[in-house]
Amino acid sequence: MATNHLLKCGTTLLSSYHRTLTTTAVPAAPTTVKYLPISFLPPSLSLLPASRRRVRLHCTVSDTPVAAAAPPPPASEPPSPAAVLEAAGLLDIRVGKVVKAWRHPDADTLYVEEVDIGENEPRTICSGLVKFVPIDLLQDKKVVVLANLKPRNMRGVKSSGMLMAASDASHENVELLVPPEDSVPGERIWFGSDDEKANQPDAASANQIQKKKVWELVQPHLKTDAGRVAMLDGHYMMTSAGPVVSTSLTNANIS
Repeated sequence: MATNHLLKCGTTLLSSYHRTLTTTAVPAAPTTVKYLPISFLPPSLSLLPASRRRVRLHCTVSDTPVAAAAPPPPASEPPSPAAVLEAAGLLDIRVGKVVKAWRHPDADTLYVEEVDIGENEPRTICSGLVKFVPIDLLQDKKVVVLANLKPRNMRGVKSSGMLMAASDASHENVELLVPPEDSVPGERIWFGSDDEKANQPDAASANQIQKKKVWELVQPHLKTDAGRVAMLDGHYMMTSAGPVVSTSLTNANIS
C-alpha cells in the first residue's frame, strides 16, 4: 500500500513537471496544453479504477461459510471418593523400620537407608530428608514405606521404594509419617475400617502402578487431619496397632 501511494505521488509530480515544460519551455506553442499519458506504470499500479484496467484481481469473495471454531474439550471430572479408595487399595504401603542410614556420597540432599519391610533383605531407599530430619533420628525409626514403585537410580544408588512424609504448604517443614510403636515391620497398611482391611485387594505390580498412574491419582487425596492423623478422604491410614500419624503437622499434605 505504501509503495502504491509513493508511485501515485511520483506520477502526480511528473505530470505537473510535464505541464511546466510544455507551458513555459516553448512559448510559441499553441495555448491548448496536451498532457502525455502515463503509460510506464505496470497494470497492477495503474491509476485507473479496477473496472477499466482489465486486470484480474487476486482477491475474490467466496460464498462458502467459514466453519466455526471447535469448542474446547470439556474438563475431565475428578475421580469419585470410591474410585480413589479403590486405587489406594492397589498401593503396597507397609510398616518399615530403618536398619541403617547414611549420607549419599554424591548427593548433598539425600540419605540412603536400609529399611526392613518384612522381606528377606532390607530395601535400599534414597530419601531427600537431609534438610528436615537429623540422621540420628532415622536409626531404628519406624516408618511408612510405599513399596511397589519402580526402582529409580538416584545418583548411582538404586532406590526401591519411598518413605512417606507429611509437609506443610510451603514445604518448609517435613516430617516422616509414624506408625504405632507396636506395629510390625512388613505389615501392609490400609485405609478405613476393619472391613476395608478384609476386602483389601492384592497390591498391583510396580509396572501397573506406573502405567495406570495410581500414585498420581491417590496422592492429592492424602492429608493429615486436625489431630495429625494420616487420612485418605476421611478414611484413616491404619495398622493393626492403630492409625498412622505425623509428629506435629496438621492439615498437611502427604507424599
